[in-house]
Amino acid sequence: MSVVDRVTSRDGTSIALEQIGAGPPVILVDAACGFRGFGPMGELATLLAPDFRVITYDRRGRGESTDTAPYSVDREVDDIEALIDAAGRGGVFLHGFSSGAVLAMFAAA
Repeated sequence: MSVVDRVTSRDGTSIALEQIGAGPPVILVDAACGFRGFGPMGELATLLAPDFRVITYDRRGRGESTDTAPYSVDREVDDIEALIDAAGRGGVFLHGFSSGAVLAMFAAA
């Protein structure tokens, strides 16, 4: 993976992310217990990297991301929106796993 970067969500939460590959951006949204260092998204990112700029991140309160109480789904969607802004709003793919798929759907809506 590449060097860790950060975006700041609407409520000030710092979200850690990594990017690999080149091409259209795809953001991988992990399940509730996953983060960049644990879960299936790292392997998927490697497989997608030849064709996409793959963005993996630590959901709030996990890995190297901070958290701001109270928890809400809307705040997690704000985090994804901050990642989309950083990737460039010219068209971003989202792929989520488990609860991450639900967050990706909310963000796409």
